[in-house]
Amino acid sequence: MSENKGLPGLRGAEHIGITVPDYEQAREFFVDILGFEPFYAHGPFKDDEGTWMNDMLNVHPRAEIVKVGQFRCGHGPNIELFEYAAPDQRKQMPKNSDWGGHHITLYVDDMDAAMDHLRSHNIRLMAGGGPAVAEGPEAGLRSCYFLTPWDMQMELISFPNGKGYEKETEARLWDPRHPER
Repeated sequence: MSENKGLPGLRGAEHIGITVPDYEQAREFFVDILGFEPFYAHGPFKDDEGTWMNDMLNVHPRAEIVKVGQFRCGHGPNIELFEYAAPDQRKQMPKNSDWGGHHITLYVDDMDAAMDHLRSHNIRLMAGGGPAVAEGPEAGLRSCYFLTPWDMQMELISFPNGKGYEKETEARLWDPRHPER
């Protein structure tokens, strides 16, 4: 008898939710600078007397979602931006090394053009964007981290000729050389 592993019916990641300090600033960044497509926004949401916010979202019962919106980015999952107001809100951006640290990686066809575009909008690029990795599972990859205007970490990545690990496995979510898959 075979054992079923994993979440039944799993198809993939539908969206990634991110809380930002200023919804309009984040919307402008994702739409005007990165080129995401907004497709809906709504809010505010709050529960002035009950525990719905805590029960549903594990936040302070008096937390308020000031605004929330969904944005589409090419072949990847949607990005959902939240602006919250909460009595116990922490306002420090986590680093990649912190628990809960994270980054969003965007695949680009032309790393140099993408980095130049970000620079032209005064976006802070971290060290990177140099030559492609030469050996190992990520051979062929170029990447460059950058910071949003509110200091959230993001990354540009490109591997137009594939990655080294592909010589050993067919496992991949999306192949820019075959976007129809």
